[in-house]
Amino acid sequence: MLPEYLTVKGYGEHEIVIQKSRFIAYVERAETEEAAQDFIQTIKKKHWDATHNCSAYMIGEHDQIQKANDDGEPSGTAGVPMLEVLKKKGLKDTVVVVTRYFGGIKLGGGGLIRAYGKSTSEGINATGIVRRKLMRVMHTKVDYTWLGKLENELRSSVYNLKEIHYLENVEIETFVEEGQKDNFRNWMTELTNGQSDISEGEILYLEEEMEI
Repeated sequence: MLPEYLTVKGYGEHEIVIQKSRFIAYVERAETEEAAQDFIQTIKKKHWDATHNCSAYMIGEHDQIQKANDDGEPSGTAGVPMLEVLKKKGLKDTVVVVTRYFGGIKLGGGGLIRAYGKSTSEGINATGIVRRKLMRVMHTKVDYTWLGKLENELRSSVYNLKEIHYLENVEIETFVEEGQKDNFRNWMTELTNGQSDISEGEILYLEEEMEI
């Protein structure tokens, strides 16, 4: 599992018009090639009457799966420029379909490359990009008398508070980077004068929206 990576926030769509042709970008997160292909087919069914439904996707920790499809546009003028946008933005597990309704004016090879690239880029920007960071969930059990102090300290710290469970003792779940576990333990032990029970929980990704 990668320590961190960039991907799209989720589903999104965005339309632009270039020389009377409509270009509609559809964006989605896809962690398998099957999911990417299913998404492409869904858009193709939705826009069965479109002139073209071009697509590109990049999947895998090391971008092992990369596909581009021109769907009838001149070779290399649609799918590849779309895939290049995914590479340039450093996105993983992302699929994009750009639907084109021809407006009667031919764009030429260079014009098509620019149009599909622009549509993909604006579609991704409209959808949003997130950074996914691998985190360990740390569980801290303490007496309720510590809750106020710990909650205040956590909210102003480098750690991300996940959840608080109000049980017999209070249990606080905190997102901690794998390399910061020992620092977290020491910090929490010091804050509670050693009166805390700290254990490791699951590993999962925490998503942080990126400024575009």
